[in-house]
Amino acid sequence: MSDAWWKTQHGDLTIAVRVQPNARRNEVVGVVDGSLKLKIAAPPVAGKANEELRAYVCALFGVRRSAVRVKVGASSRNKVVAITGVAQPPAALRDL
Repeated sequence: MSDAWWKTQHGDLTIAVRVQPNARRNEVVGVVDGSLKLKIAAPPVAGKANEELRAYVCALFGVRRSAVRVKVGASSRNKVVAITGVAQPPAALRDL
């Protein structure tokens, strides 16, 4: 079990994410090089992949869309996502 990809910072949960856009479907791949690797179905054009990422993170963590924001790396595959109102990832993700 590795918790290097997430931490609590300033009241938010921050997660290091590696995004693979333009996938067949949204899915969690696992923890790779200290980041949670996610496949996102949207293309990396005009912010579509970031919006799909936000929606998928909302579903994974059970929070409102307004609670999730891309904090660092909006135009990169490596991102830091902040989630307000969550102290730690769900058990299924912590055990990756």
